[in-house]
Amino acid sequence: MDLFTFIKPKNELENSEDTNDNTPFVPDEMWSKCPSCGTLLLTTDIEENLRVCSKCNHHFRMGARERIEVTADRDSFREMDADFESTNILDFPDYDAKLEKSRKKSGERESVICGECTIDGLRTVIVSMNAEFMMGSMGTVTGDKITRAFEYATENRLPIIVFTVSGGARMQEGILSLMQMAKTSGAVKMHSDAGLLYITVLTDPTSGGVTASFAMEGDIILAEPKALIAFAGPRVIEQTIRQKLPRDFQTAEFVQEKGFVDKVVDRRYLRKTLSDLLKIHNRQEAEE
Repeated sequence: MDLFTFIKPKNELENSEDTNDNTPFVPDEMWSKCPSCGTLLLTTDIEENLRVCSKCNHHFRMGARERIEVTADRDSFREMDADFESTNILDFPDYDAKLEKSRKKSGERESVICGECTIDGLRTVIVSMNAEFMMGSMGTVTGDKITRAFEYATENRLPIIVFTVSGGARMQEGILSLMQMAKTSGAVKMHSDAGLLYITVLTDPTSGGVTASFAMEGDIILAEPKALIAFAGPRVIEQTIRQKLPRDFQTAEFVQEKGFVDKVVDRRYLRKTLSDLLKIHNRQEAEE
């Protein structure tokens, strides 16, 4: 007999007429259903597999700190500007409540985490955007933290790796949010002019003003499988042009085919790929 035939989730038992205390149940958080193939997987197995479905290779979204943890050498990450946080600078209705809700949900003060670490012993600056904080939207503080990370990398002649995940600019901060596109791009240009390496890793979803600025300005642009990479979402585009879009439109693979992404990399091999790229760059700098 299939395990799931006689073991019910707790929420199903609560609604069932059978209230026998001896009926076994599985806590809801113990299992996770893959949104791609529908397979029911042990949550611990997903976590051990770097949040990748073992059946269909679907990449679940990963938290900002978890991403740093699986990328950086153990205990090497040193966070910068950890006390920076957004305020309601335009007195936008309900924005204070949204910020507080995001802080409680994510456990973070802002939608991006920045710092220095080592990867296989090589020093690098790392930036990780956080989907749990207002879908990684870019406000003034987010833009400021990313800009300062690039400035630190330039000053210390370090490569920088940016993991993007964002719904775009933060409308609650109006034009000030949109200005972050120019500010971050200026910092990227200064880093590039210094002859330093910038690697972008596009994760699901990367869209809006983030895509239109620093996300697509890397020297090397990597992406996770099936990640949505867009400026405007496919539904908005279809409604605007009144045409059916191609299959897999705006997925990482589609964007790679069109020449905007260098390589789509499975998350389980991403750390090694980043390490190899840093080693090649480090060797070239040493030879120069």
